[in-house]
Amino acid sequence: MARWVLLLLLALLGAQPAWAEGAHVLTVKGAIGPASADYLLRGLDKAAEARATLVVIEMDTPGGLDSSMRDIIKAILASPVPVAAYVSPQGARAASAGTYILYASHIAAMAPATNLGAATPVELMPSPTPEKPADKKEDKSAPPQDAKASKAISDAAAYIRSLAELRGRNADWAERAVREAVSLSAEAALKAKVVDVLAVDLADLLKQIHGRKVKLATGEITLDTVGLTLTRVEPDWRSRLLAVIGDPSIAYILLLLGIYGLFYEFSNPGMLFPGVVGGICLLLALFALQMMPINYVGLALIALGIAFMLAEAFLPSFGALGLGGLAAFVIGSVMLIDTDLPDYGVPWTLIVPLAVTSALFSFAVGGMALRARQRPVLTGGEELPGMEGETLEDIEVEGWARVHGETWRVKSRAPLSRGSKVRVTARHGLTLEVEPINSKENHHV
Repeated sequence: MARWVLLLLLALLGAQPAWAEGAHVLTVKGAIGPASADYLLRGLDKAAEARATLVVIEMDTPGGLDSSMRDIIKAILASPVPVAAYVSPQGARAASAGTYILYASHIAAMAPATNLGAATPVELMPSPTPEKPADKKEDKSAPPQDAKASKAISDAAAYIRSLAELRGRNADWAERAVREAVSLSAEAALKAKVVDVLAVDLADLLKQIHGRKVKLATGEITLDTVGLTLTRVEPDWRSRLLAVIGDPSIAYILLLLGIYGLFYEFSNPGMLFPGVVGGICLLLALFALQMMPINYVGLALIALGIAFMLAEAFLPSFGALGLGGLAAFVIGSVMLIDTDLPDYGVPWTLIVPLAVTSALFSFAVGGMALRARQRPVLTGGEELPGMEGETLEDIEVEGWARVHGETWRVKSRAPLSRGSKVRVTARHGLTLEVEPINSKENHHV
């Protein structure tokens, strides 16, 4: 009874009972992007709400987007819960963006046979300069060949140096990792004071960091990690959904399905299915793209290209609209993801087949529409010209005839006898203009 009263008092006071404390373990594998950033940010928030003692981020990443990396680092720096970045399992790496995250964390740890480094911004790496003849002197007064890359690398170097100085780690090597793209093994990183701990597993990590002092945004604390319960935090449905549709190729396909679905729904109102599917796909694509570095000009070019290819089927442009639409579609697809980061764009192997398929599909639908227009009319008054009928009485100028199973008032320039076969040449309101089928009229005797 006393225990329940104590727990109730703790809850009313907003305190967290000791048995609820533990370490939350977040796992990041693969490129750092919107999905992993969303997962880590939400994981850090949950750890703060649960008043966890420690957050461990297990990493195995080749790098990722700068914007996502900076969001993660901001969350780590502001976290009221200590964060230990742990490069694990053996054989894993923390390259590029992973190195920055490792430097930003309160505790930097690595498993044996892992590595980190190569933190130069990939899309801004300067191209190798051509070799100059020995007899020609270098013009030192000439400006750098790529000022944009130089400025970006300097900014990245200053950023990682500031993180290193904040955590008391090797700032000189951090800057070399950016400027020279150097890497280190786990053992070498420990000796160079790039990381704090070399641990074989999580239990070993908790044992080694016990009693260490870390500086949080709220002040300095001493870690008490003995006997901590490890709680693995799995991605929730939102993070899992973003991980699927956050792939640029998947988001690109959803975008095309959405645009096509809405185009065909608008051109054929009432079909419903294209509109429903297109709307869902477009919303999912926009949800994913709003977290990516997209180029809105590329997005507009894709929509314009699809519109031109559809218009080619209905307008006599002799291929101008179709070829222009195909070119706009391809250029827009290439420009859609605004980054040159390897493996984080829409690949050519996807763009070309979809561009060809889109063009063929649009032309096929347009061809079907043209063939439908050329078919003879089968219903309504427009189908009457050319049909045959039979007179119901002798006709000098005007009389009655049966055409298409109906009785019509008809006019003829030539006299007709009853029962003559006639062909409709025109329609004027409720009167048909006819002509005899044979030059000789058949008279009844």
